[in-house]
Amino acid sequence: MGLLSFVKKMTLKEETLPAHKHPISSSEIDIHPLDFSHVVEQFQNCEDLRYRHFKELGIQLIYFDNLVDKQILNEGILDWINKGKTQELYREIDSFGLKEIASNKQAVIDVLNGDVVLSFEDRIFSLQAGGAENRSIEESETESIILGPHESFIESADVNIALIRKRLKSSHLKTISLSAGEITKTSITIMYLEDIAPKEELEYLKKRINDIEYSGILDTNILVQMIDDQPLSPFPQFFTTERPDVSASKLLSGKMVGIVDGSPYVFCAPVSFFDFFQSVDDYSQRWITGTFIRLLRMFAFVITVAFTAIYVSVTTFHYEMVPQELLPSLIESRSKVPFPPLIEAIFLELVIELLREAGARLPTKIGQTIGIVGGIVIGQAAVEAGITSNILIIAVAVSAISSFVIPSYVMSASIRIVRFSFILLAGFWGNMGLVFGLGLLVIHLTTLTSLKTPYMIPFSPTFFNDWLDTIIRAPYMLIKDRPEQIKTRNEMINKMKK
Repeated sequence: MGLLSFVKKMTLKEETLPAHKHPISSSEIDIHPLDFSHVVEQFQNCEDLRYRHFKELGIQLIYFDNLVDKQILNEGILDWINKGKTQELYREIDSFGLKEIASNKQAVIDVLNGDVVLSFEDRIFSLQAGGAENRSIEESETESIILGPHESFIESADVNIALIRKRLKSSHLKTISLSAGEITKTSITIMYLEDIAPKEELEYLKKRINDIEYSGILDTNILVQMIDDQPLSPFPQFFTTERPDVSASKLLSGKMVGIVDGSPYVFCAPVSFFDFFQSVDDYSQRWITGTFIRLLRMFAFVITVAFTAIYVSVTTFHYEMVPQELLPSLIESRSKVPFPPLIEAIFLELVIELLREAGARLPTKIGQTIGIVGGIVIGQAAVEAGITSNILIIAVAVSAISSFVIPSYVMSASIRIVRFSFILLAGFWGNMGLVFGLGLLVIHLTTLTSLKTPYMIPFSPTFFNDWLDTIIRAPYMLIKDRPEQIKTRNEMINKMKK
């Protein structure tokens, strides 16, 4: 009987995983020589795993039923076996899409990634058959813009890499594949432009990721906290974004982009403090409009940090700083409040934070209602009850609105924490406390680094050329060099013809 007729008569059957007395741990996988049985042992008690053994043909398959694409499985592996082409396996490996696996550990990782792993004649192969569903590409909810593209990343690393490559059609765009998480084995892809991205920072980033000893990396925002230079600082040292155009822009400037599989955010590094105050709209609009908006964000940073603290300082220690025309209104507003300004301000700031969190966690329509109605009702009731003054409500509201002007949510949240520190310093020591807090803030920011590069560049150290695309957004003809933070031999970013 020929092989073809034999296979056609053979029925496909699933077998349970063979029992083993001493299952080996994942750390011991590569101790053993290449052996399919050691790969199978790793998946004991996994009821969603499918193990198929064609004894007469000497072929074994394992895969997770809920991770593979059934069409690829049936039309690829199973039809190929049923047609009796196993004798031509070695000749058809390239055309068929199989890749040979050199280690037991890699075979386990491929199964976990949704591939079909196949054993034939003491050799192990895998076929990419991932069939997990992905959501469609939509508009970013956390980084909304007025002008520019409206695509955002999704939870698939392959799709995210494609979105970046669609914008940077260059053979110099390179990728490095890494993995982190003892249990999750999360795939991490580093993208950079060869001969532009700094090699020292690239090697340092790879080392930081490879040195991670943690059971699970589930999101980009978790990963970046583990590779921060100063993890105790409240300020983010990696820029995270949902937008492919922002990532492409960072790559063009000489920075690196990290993509974590399963997360819709990518991280960019190295960064400076001022990167968190920039938006795509700055570059889509006329330069003078972009400059005005960027300066407005810097002013909003000062307001959100210090405005409420100045109110506490003035009403507690420094009434002489209040203009004479405003003093009667301030005294009348404060006369019914039984609490000192510090307690009054802390209470109102906490209420604002509660409303902010409630609005963020509830469904969109309900959240907007809670934020608007709650703020109006609570504010009006608090003034009428004499719990707080109407002038403080104005100060707190202006501070809260200013925090929303900052494009980066992570930086905005960090600044909100700093605001509470300034209020406490102002309540205990007045203007002296504010000056002391400002000094500590400046010292802390100037000592921070991002992948060992200065966090406050181009101010500390000072590079005046970089001010053209930091404090202001100068016309494109004047922005010629990449940031000094990027130590690259290819410094020119703009070679416009005159």
